[in-house]
Amino acid sequence: MIMNIPKLHYISQGKTPEDHLEHIQKACTSGAELVQLRLKNVKKSVVLKTAEKAREITAHFQTRLIINDHYQIAKKVKADGVHLGKTDADPAVARKLLGDYYIIGGTANTLDDCLALVKKGVNYIGLGPFRFTTTKENLSPIIPLLGYQAIVEELKSYTPIIAIGGITMEDVPEILKTGVYGVAASGEITKDFNKINAFHHLLKAPSTNEQLWNRETNF
Repeated sequence: MIMNIPKLHYISQGKTPEDHLEHIQKACTSGAELVQLRLKNVKKSVVLKTAEKAREITAHFQTRLIINDHYQIAKKVKADGVHLGKTDADPAVARKLLGDYYIIGGTANTLDDCLALVKKGVNYIGLGPFRFTTTKENLSPIIPLLGYQAIVEELKSYTPIIAIGGITMEDVPEILKTGVYGVAASGEITKDFNKINAFHHLLKAPSTNEQLWNRETNF
């Protein structure tokens, strides 16, 4: 199964579901190739309703939509995939419902987390946090640049590693040297959606250079 994984992931943020949708619209307009709807501390019905609207927006721009936490909602709204945190559903369980054509990403903070996610067949790993961020509660320990490098070298996997957690444009050149495949950004982009093109330039990430990942062969 060949899967295209963009190098830049925009994680939505906002005080209300309407804020999230407005930011997703702006991200799509500014050239985002993948956005993740990340609504926290709201009812599942609100997530579903917002996800339906996010699907309409992203479909118009042919932007991939990932739903955070809720793999059943990802399936219901025909999103492109789901991102599962360490305390969310098991990726293997989500895969049974979603099948091979959905992207499944998982959060990792350690090498062992990464090894477990690779074994469960995720399509990408969100490894972090790179630094403290206010967009996530109960943050795991910070991973320094040398930590990323050590994990990537020890992992010996072709599963794309996406660095996440308070990442700014200035961080991208150094963090790419660790061997990670791409980055996820939220606050930096939400402050100025014009930075999406600058991120793409730093990541050398036009659509034609996206990662082609084969789930059966891990390459």
